[in-house]
Amino acid sequence: MGQELEPQVSDYEARVRASFGRQRFMEMIGARLVRLAAGEVEIELPHRADLTQQHGFVHAGVVTALADTACGYAAFTLMPAGVGVLSVEYKINLLAPARGELLVARGRVLRPGRTLTVCAGEVFARHAGEESLVATLLGTMMTVRDRPEIAD
Repeated sequence: MGQELEPQVSDYEARVRASFGRQRFMEMIGARLVRLAAGEVEIELPHRADLTQQHGFVHAGVVTALADTACGYAAFTLMPAGVGVLSVEYKINLLAPARGELLVARGRVLRPGRTLTVCAGEVFARHAGEESLVATLLGTMMTVRDRPEIAD
């Protein structure tokens, strides 16, 4: 990429962690924010039978939510204070069944922007210490300004 990603606020890590803590869906499914850096986020989800579809794989909706959330927070690490982040579009490719002990979603910023930020996400299934790629996501995240109900 060759581009240095610079956060606009020094407390970006605390802001991301606080916002993630308000994500009730992520809390409900048991996802954990495990790593973040400027322009990058990693989320883990232990396998749960109640999140599977009829064949026993983690449901595609859950896989998609993990990738989308990782990308959104990767974008948020680079945004200024007093704004929120929302997904405005994404395309996901489901490459393999999501089976394993743990799902790992990694989001990273490809191109930051003042209003729109393009991100890439990958979801891996970890089984017996080995990771296999199960999904890729390309998404656009929007910086939401002038919305007092959005807390960062």
